[in-house]
Amino acid sequence: MNGNAGIPGLRGTDHIGFTVPDLEQAVDFFVDVIGCELSYELGPFSSDENWMTDQLNVHPRTVMNRLRFLRCKNGPNFEIFEYQAPGQNTVQPRNSDVGGHHLAFYVDDFDTALSYLKSKGIRIQGDPVVRTVGPSGGQTWVYFLTPWGMQLELVSFPQGKAYQQDIEMRLWHPAFPEK
Repeated sequence: MNGNAGIPGLRGTDHIGFTVPDLEQAVDFFVDVIGCELSYELGPFSSDENWMTDQLNVHPRTVMNRLRFLRCKNGPNFEIFEYQAPGQNTVQPRNSDVGGHHLAFYVDDFDTALSYLKSKGIRIQGDPVVRTVGPSGGQTWVYFLTPWGMQLELVSFPQGKAYQQDIEMRLWHPAFPEK
């Protein structure tokens, strides 16, 4: 470890923000399928000045139609945006693209959760990957897609991961946030 303590007072991740093509569809998916809870909504926002560029690094004539905050059990909240902007890229980035990403949801019972997603008609990407060796030994995961093509992951490692046997520092875990 280096001696840099980082941002003074840092506690952790408060929220993850992402933009979707249809806010209603996204909120319905995260509430009805994933199990998040809607908290509040803001918007619309726009500016005749350069506020949108200065504050958000977007085109100055961008309109942020609405945003909604969701809570998803234990972990960071989601801030979901719906924008209109000149030159807006409407193609969902792949994991391999710069800016590509995915959200991973930890579950206690992988098989039950996967069956649930399948029963909801969710597109599953390939077969579950079961790690038995290496630092992630003990972990099972699979990617799945939202209706608009955003990549998500279902992950479980109820007995822990192999790396935990070798080092004291643990990655944050929703079931054991204080360890």
